[in-house]
Amino acid sequence: MEYRNYIFDFYGTLCDIHTDEGKPSLWKKTAEIYSAFGAGYSGTELKKAYSAAIAYDCKRNAKDENYEPDIGRIFSGLFREKGVKVSKDTVKTVAVTFRALSRSYIRLYPGVEELLGFLKKCDKKIYLLSNAQADFTRPEITMLGIDRFFDGIFISSEQGVKKPGRLFFERLLEAYSLDPKESIMIGNDEEADIAGAQDVGMDSLYIHSNISPSVYGKLKPTYSVTDGDFTKIRDLILS
Repeated sequence: MEYRNYIFDFYGTLCDIHTDEGKPSLWKKTAEIYSAFGAGYSGTELKKAYSAAIAYDCKRNAKDENYEPDIGRIFSGLFREKGVKVSKDTVKTVAVTFRALSRSYIRLYPGVEELLGFLKKCDKKIYLLSNAQADFTRPEITMLGIDRFFDGIFISSEQGVKKPGRLFFERLLEAYSLDPKESIMIGNDEEADIAGAQDVGMDSLYIHSNISPSVYGKLKPTYSVTDGDFTKIRDLILS
């Protein structure tokens, strides 16, 4: 079947990434940035405060199992804890820097740019529906040069809800007046991507990538690519 709307997950579907938020050097350097703005932290203190802030935020919203915190608010709150007021732009810069320091690499999977370009040439609509932090992910989408392909980008931290939450899918469908019967969700996580799509009556394609959850095969997506070869997707979803 050929679809009008193609909805992609990001990490593990379109791009491969490796980050490490546990390394002491990350927190040491980020603490130096905070201190440069007058919010004096040691690396150890900052890491502890960051973890505590996220835990508190999630606890406050524990009734919603699909709640997604916003890291931008966390970074901003860490300044306020030291009595320092900074602009939103400064917070975004800190977030981008933190992410860059934590990231070992990020790269598109082979065939991604070619498929997105082909879909655009075929006048298809392309959307991103990602469980992610906007202050990290939007710059990475731009950095990879694929922002030009998307007709809409929905990121969980901006919506306060994540996949497989039905509400996250419904907001995208409603925002762009998409018919789920004319749409397909493409992702590397059975629970988040495939179960979520099925819940709103949408077809799905599961691709098992190098950063997919190791347990899979419980659900029956419309299509499957189990060897991680992104180039196989085109022949499956385009007649």
